Amino acid sequence: MNNLEDIARKHVLKNAYDYGKANAGSVIGKVIAEYPDAKKDMKTTMALINRIIVEVSSLSKEEIEERMKHYSYMEKKEKEKEITLPGAQYGAVVTRFAPEPNGYPHIGHAKAVWLSYEAARAYSGRMILRFDDTNPEKESQEYVDAIRENLKWLGVKWEKESYTSDNIPSIYKAAEKLLKIGKAYICTCDVEKLRELRTKGKACNCRGLEIPEHIERWKKMLDGTYAEGNAILRYKGDLNSLNTAMRDPTLARIIEAKHYRQGDKYHVWPSYDMSIVVMDFLEGITHPMRSKEYELRDELYYSLFDDLGWKRPTMVEFSRLSIKNAPVSKRLLKPLVEEKKVSGWDDPRLPTIAGLRRRGILPTTVKNFVLSFGISKVESEPSLELLLAENRKLLDPIAKHYFFVKDPVLLRVKNLRKKVKIRLHPKEGLGVRELEVEEDVLISGDDAKGLKEGEVFRLKDLCNVKLLKKYRNRLDGELMEDEIVPKKIQWVPDKYKIKCKVAIPYELLNEKGEYNPKSLEIAEGYCENGCEDLRQGEMVQFERFGFCRLDKIKEKELEFIFSC
Repeated sequence: MNNLEDIARKHVLKNAYDYGKANAGSVIGKVIAEYPDAKKDMKTTMALINRIIVEVSSLSKEEIEERMKHYSYMEKKEKEKEITLPGAQYGAVVTRFAPEPNGYPHIGHAKAVWLSYEAARAYSGRMILRFDDTNPEKESQEYVDAIRENLKWLGVKWEKESYTSDNIPSIYKAAEKLLKIGKAYICTCDVEKLRELRTKGKACNCRGLEIPEHIERWKKMLDGTYAEGNAILRYKGDLNSLNTAMRDPTLARIIEAKHYRQGDKYHVWPSYDMSIVVMDFLEGITHPMRSKEYELRDELYYSLFDDLGWKRPTMVEFSRLSIKNAPVSKRLLKPLVEEKKVSGWDDPRLPTIAGLRRRGILPTTVKNFVLSFGISKVESEPSLELLLAENRKLLDPIAKHYFFVKDPVLLRVKNLRKKVKIRLHPKEGLGVRELEVEEDVLISGDDAKGLKEGEVFRLKDLCNVKLLKKYRNRLDGELMEDEIVPKKIQWVPDKYKIKCKVAIPYELLNEKGEYNPKSLEIAEGYCENGCEDLRQGEMVQFERFGFCRLDKIKEKELEFIFSC
């Protein structure tokens, strides 16, 4: 959403759909909340809203609904909830964030890590960052570095960093204990045949073999006698359980691929279910936290603790964070990156932490957004607009203001020679910028189209102009007396300008969950020459356009990314 008219139309449509007829008084508050600059010229803003109300009043409810599909609407934000943990003792709480390093972290990981971190802080405890790296086929040092870097950017501080792969001997020891007490066995059956038996609740031939045989098979798994896929360590659960996670799940398997950290040292690798139990015990985790999608695996988690004779931690679950029309899972993100449908893991259309960072979303924005849902198992799918609204609120007092004109058209104003000093922020003391004008200025193509010959408008913070003549590629105007003029237009001096592009990200997926090839628009134009003093990564507000982040500084051009 990048201009006042679009924002006003969005809220007029919603108000008309909800109440049959739009009310300007109800709409104005929502418009100002989303576009604070609108209140600077209330007369113009109200006139715009009333004009759109007239347009929308002629539409049927079905037509209004169809047009609303082009916009994203904010859900009501819940108040940030206090984090309370069952059975927690002050000073004794230990939590962990245990990502698998097989991709870049996304906003769902941000929720998980902030809940774990804040839960530990609430009880003066500590949080461990653990890399759950037991699948050498998918993991790499690149992803470890990306996770660590992005967590630091978010402001998360962990007390200890660990790697599951450094603790393989301890996991082997736990596996051997399960074999010796008859709670695990080595299966060499055909995988498809075994899957069929498990579906029917029937045991395979391996399950009933004597314990010494399974211990001998385990030794063969470790010494390389068995090839990959020929033997699996399974938990001896309940084949008739309604919970399929308890039907003899995999605890360890053979993977011959070289590990990014351990090299060729191991080729028997524990499954997620096995590794987190052993690591949670070794690290003294009191309140492990994970999303509700793992709920069925809780029974197995606790069963393994009981079988190994270890004290149970208290598992805390929360709802998985989904974003409407955004791929919030590695399963969806990886193909987009690998198929080059996006520019990389930091593409500003992605809900990865790197993508949000590049788009100019502040770390505090991410924190406030994810913690607003609290520790709840209630599923929700907020739109990205909720996150963007929070970002606008935080950026509004700190971002410097500049002019940017998209698809520029030349406006020649006779006898216009002037130097003006304009505040870099209308309210905050961020300094001033100086602009020098000599007759020719550039205005946006959209503004040029909307002007009529004889109309008087104001070049914002400069002067009033009467439009004399419209040509195909140019406008002619003359200076007018300074008076209150409703229409204000952004401009850039033609002589002192910088070429720039603004990449505008839209929803990456359509309503069907398919890739949207029109999810990135490039707006080309010019900005003030003062922008050449900006630092890479700096956030600015292009007036009547939106907040943007300077992404790249090239020799003759600046490249920005539209944030919100």
